[in-house]
Amino acid sequence: DKQDYPPSHLLFYKFFIPRFLKKAASVATVSQFYKDAIIRHYKVAPGKINVVYSAANPVFKPLPWTEHAAIKETYTEGKEYFIYVGAIHPRKNLLNLLKAFSKFKKWQRSSFKLVLAGPLHWKGNGFLELLKTYKYRQDVVLLNHVEQEALPPLLGAAYALVYPSIVEGFGTPVLEAMACEVPVLTSAGSAMQEAAGEAALYFNPHDVDDMAQQLMTIYKDEDKRSQLIEKGKEARGKYSWQKTADALWQSIEAAAKG
Repeated sequence: DKQDYPPSHLLFYKFFIPRFLKKAASVATVSQFYKDAIIRHYKVAPGKINVVYSAANPVFKPLPWTEHAAIKETYTEGKEYFIYVGAIHPRKNLLNLLKAFSKFKKWQRSSFKLVLAGPLHWKGNGFLELLKTYKYRQDVVLLNHVEQEALPPLLGAAYALVYPSIVEGFGTPVLEAMACEVPVLTSAGSAMQEAAGEAALYFNPHDVDDMAQQLMTIYKDEDKRSQLIEKGKEARGKYSWQKTADALWQSIEAAAKG
């Protein structure tokens, strides 16, 4: 949505991106999802575009069970929690996440918390105003800034990552969650589905009931949760910074030859 970005950014994208793509001998992008979007919107030849996947920072790793209780006491009064990691921004679809969490709380009447860990971005203040009147405000933990060293244990102690973004180039938090052996719930038909494959539960990001149902599924079905964690261990092996570097170098070589 054009309203989700500052006017200066939109002007830059509209004026320069088509020119950059036309002039480039080789284009590197972070997912097949974005490659398809570039081909569709800018009519760039598919052979000119190389997919260079990202990877998770090595600091993201499983949190020992002996440390889970302390993290929960620090952030959620000892309660289990779902976590979202990323910017507070309209395209991240957090309003629908709050609506889905409301339904989950109403259906289940559990003590679960929802942790939102990320900085405030363009138009994020509107979300903060809505949060003030949110029925379950006391069950939402808003962490505007989390230090790099604190994020892995915060993510590692979560019951599940919920990443409902509508538009995303790749969705690195999904890889970070899999590296921490935390199950993932995210948007269907997205770059995140490309990244996680069978290692996640998917919902329609525009359908609040569907999102809430998936929250219920991960909450009630321990076997399913365990299966997702195991599949996440397999899926994360496809990504590494060495593979990223190799793919980017291939793109650079293609540009040099062009």
